[in-house]
Amino acid sequence: MKAEVIGIGTELLLGDIVNSNAQFLAQELAYLGIDVYHQTVVGDNEERILKAFDDAFKRCDLVITTGGLGPTQDDLTKEMAAKYFNKELVLHEKSLRYIESYFRKNGRELKGGNKKQAYFPKDAIVLSNPHGTAPGAVIEGVNSKILVILPGPPREMKPMFLNHVVPYLSKFTDSILVSKILRTFGIGEGFMAEQVGDIIENNTNPTVAPYAKGVEAILRITAKAQSEEEANKLIEPIEKEIRKRLGKNIYAEGETTLENVVVEMLIQKKLTIATAESCTGGLLASTLINYPGISEIFVEGIVTYSNEAKIKRLGVKKETIESYGAVSEQTAKEMAEGIAKTSSADIGISITGIAGPGGGSEEKPVGLVYVGLYIKGQVKVKEFNFQGDRQKIRIRTVMNAIDWLRRELLNNSI
Repeated sequence: MKAEVIGIGTELLLGDIVNSNAQFLAQELAYLGIDVYHQTVVGDNEERILKAFDDAFKRCDLVITTGGLGPTQDDLTKEMAAKYFNKELVLHEKSLRYIESYFRKNGRELKGGNKKQAYFPKDAIVLSNPHGTAPGAVIEGVNSKILVILPGPPREMKPMFLNHVVPYLSKFTDSILVSKILRTFGIGEGFMAEQVGDIIENNTNPTVAPYAKGVEAILRITAKAQSEEEANKLIEPIEKEIRKRLGKNIYAEGETTLENVVVEMLIQKKLTIATAESCTGGLLASTLINYPGISEIFVEGIVTYSNEAKIKRLGVKKETIESYGAVSEQTAKEMAEGIAKTSSADIGISITGIAGPGGGSEEKPVGLVYVGLYIKGQVKVKEFNFQGDRQKIRIRTVMNAIDWLRRELLNNSI
């Protein structure tokens, strides 16, 4: 089966939005054994969209579009799909009820443009969208031509594709594909590939693909077989060998986050935590609080940006800051101990550093960060040197602090 991906939206042509959807869909279709030979981007124009459909269906039998499903007049994907397949647009009552409910929950009034989002070409298979107001659809035309229309925002498009389109497309393949994702932190994509490079190169079923996602590196193991059980048997020895080589660098499998894994460990161990931050400005606390239910173990998070705040709130000695500076191992240590003791938490994490772009020196350059970790009477400090702009340094600091806590929890018998 051959497919083409069409991104619809003038904002894509202008470069206002990066077309990450095309990359995601190409990868996912490859895992399904579906070849993608062409990718197209077209603006919000009736004539050009229709021509893009016509050109694509001359080359393949499956076309997947993203974008153009919004409430405005220049959102034309469904209208042009109906026109291309000579189908009437009809109201899908279930989608309308969902959109009405969505607006009620948000205290807003349903406008006519949003009602437009509940209309689909007749006989289309409508795909629900719990993450927004734009459902997608599968439209089956003559001569086995299939058009799949998906919303543009990745947070809406990706789950719709994985939850609805993948099961639909699986009936066109002779076998099934089963994937397992291993998530790592603390090693770059390049180093990870070196550690398991021979596995990546020498295996065709399962295949092993590395890729970076933000500050972490991911391995995806994909097996093709006649059944899920058979595919899992193919994956098992490869996964075992990878885990043997990467060890604790693997923090989880599947769709989760590093902070979720750590918070679940803290809840399981019944350990409370408090944070004290300087250069990260509360980002550590905010990241941990992404986990629903963290109130079981999160006591307090404070930002002590000034030296005075570190002294008054955390009990950092004035002499420590005068002798070693606010950005130092000694200050980070006293911050971690101070936040733990003043909040009566089992664990205290502190961060102090230079996020830039100014404020650095030859002795203490931009990107120098100290993370303090207090766990039930024991305090340690770790030094990091990060590259990048202010935001990247802050994000890398926070994620490395969380990962260090994870490793300590694994090593510690508490």
